[in-house]
Amino acid sequence: CGIAGSVGAIDPEMRAAVAQMGTAETHRGPDDSGEYFFEEGSTGVALAFRRLAIIDLTQQGHQPMLDPERGNAIVFNGEIYNYAELKQELIQAGEVFRSKSDTEVVLRGYGVWGRKVLERLRGMFAIAIHDPHKRTVLLARDRLGIKPLYYAEVQRSSGRTLVFASELRALLASGLVERRLDPVGLGGYLWNGYVPGPHTMVRGVHILPPGVSLLIDVNAPHVKPERYWSLSSATQPNPREAIEALESELLTAVRQHLVSDVPIGVFLSGGVDSSAVASLAMRAGTAKVRTFNISFEEAAYDESAYARRVAQDLGTEHVEFRLTQGQFQAQLGDAIASLDQPTFDALNTYFVSRVVREAGFTVALAGTGGDELFGGYKSFRDLPRAQTVARALQTVPIDGLRAVSHWLNQRGPTSELPPQTRWGKLGDMLATRGDRVASYQVAYGLFTQDFLKELAAPTTLALTPYGLTPERKQELARSVQGRGARTAVSLLEVALFLGERLLRDSDAASMAVSLELRVPLLDHRVVETAIAVPEGARFAPLGRKMLLRSLAMPHLDQTIFDRPKSGFVLPIELWAKDRLSSEIESNFENRSLVESAGLHPDALSRMWRAFKSNAPGLYWSRIWAPYILLEWCRRHHVSL
Repeated sequence: CGIAGSVGAIDPEMRAAVAQMGTAETHRGPDDSGEYFFEEGSTGVALAFRRLAIIDLTQQGHQPMLDPERGNAIVFNGEIYNYAELKQELIQAGEVFRSKSDTEVVLRGYGVWGRKVLERLRGMFAIAIHDPHKRTVLLARDRLGIKPLYYAEVQRSSGRTLVFASELRALLASGLVERRLDPVGLGGYLWNGYVPGPHTMVRGVHILPPGVSLLIDVNAPHVKPERYWSLSSATQPNPREAIEALESELLTAVRQHLVSDVPIGVFLSGGVDSSAVASLAMRAGTAKVRTFNISFEEAAYDESAYARRVAQDLGTEHVEFRLTQGQFQAQLGDAIASLDQPTFDALNTYFVSRVVREAGFTVALAGTGGDELFGGYKSFRDLPRAQTVARALQTVPIDGLRAVSHWLNQRGPTSELPPQTRWGKLGDMLATRGDRVASYQVAYGLFTQDFLKELAAPTTLALTPYGLTPERKQELARSVQGRGARTAVSLLEVALFLGERLLRDSDAASMAVSLELRVPLLDHRVVETAIAVPEGARFAPLGRKMLLRSLAMPHLDQTIFDRPKSGFVLPIELWAKDRLSSEIESNFENRSLVESAGLHPDALSRMWRAFKSNAPGLYWSRIWAPYILLEWCRRHHVSL
């Protein structure tokens, strides 16, 4: 679904702007729409909603939903997976329900428990609740950041107003925010390939952090965030009991995620994580399990044979779709249009979501989160080693470390651009002195710090050293302090790679085709319990995710997964040098467009020439990230 609204000074122009935001989110909810207005004098609340009907398909599930006894109003995007249990608790407390929807459970839960209702919810959500008696609006986002919520404070002649929406593009459509690039967001994007919150790519617009709520006074709409949950401070089970508890939480989470009044499918790549979700869905035994896979003509990227084997062994109803280079190019415009903010990822999710939606499904389950929780990435092995080496060389001057790194890189094949991969960033890594957050960011950064200085203005890069604001870096450092080396990597993967990139990208890409994507491995109780498992049991042997395999699919033939890890990626590197080459080059040679997006044309041209000549250490993502940035800026008329 999609939500939007305003709190504070209100007039006909503001009401029209909120309605426009709702219209801009039609793709998130094509089944129904609604508006709500409440005014007292010159201030008030306006809410807009777009519905994707999944639970209680009747008009009783219509939003905005009102509590007739208390007068409270809610708009809600997401799913509350434990709503049936909460509903029984509220009935025992004397509440009377008029619908079968989870929305009414949240609304009445707020009426009974107030702001503490958030602590009881098990699900993914972005919520706005207007309490006319307290003259407040509560905004909240789920614990892991599965559902987004953007906001901006705007000052107009009629007074100050806070506006919010499920998508950044909806705020742009309101006409209330300037279409100007945020230098902080730009600096973060150029480092990461996505925009780390709370900043966004648009000046003045912020994203509410995961596990945070805002209680806004209608008369004085100022932002006062309050954290109601964080992974580092969450209550966790006894480590000795955590493994047994984890199996129970995994089964419960998947069973709850299968609750729906519309058909559900499961994304199945043939890897451990998606296979684990499909296996747990079969074990839940609540409904027929249908699995989906995308195959490619390019054999190096095609893992459909593994997906077919998993589906056959599990006994799912399996459907396979082939995506060709021609189809990719024909649909690329729609795929890029689905991006709410620039990101070099997300297109894979868009294409698989599109085929599942066109097959008649409204909900799909994905295996997102398995790598981050159970050590599936190389970062769990490489980062602790790199940090140890960097600490051991603390007495060596940084200039000397960079000089040695430069000499080593010159020993290999040379090109117009030095390697931009991890071996090319050796000097940057050693210069971190083993700082956990800094070394993580260097490892995942798209470019060396030297080339970043060529690509963008120093004033932009200075705002986000290591691709993060200093405040965000300090917050992350506190979260990993005192943790084991691999647990620290896991926490950073969850907070950054997942929370800032995968989840946000997946939401935008799937909702673009009106598909709700559910991620049961990221149920917050699953995450809390997994974090409590001792490192030896959770991660060993590194990279194989044996704990998840043993708990989720003990009866599946494990030899299926005894192969090199290959995530679900599109063959963009091949396609970028073929049919997409002219499109990419056209953007890179448009000096006006490049400069308006804060990039230096000469550096961009040099990188493109190196890529076309197959320069070593220059992956497709380094080309794709600036291409997407330019496309996004051009489409949305956003510039510095």
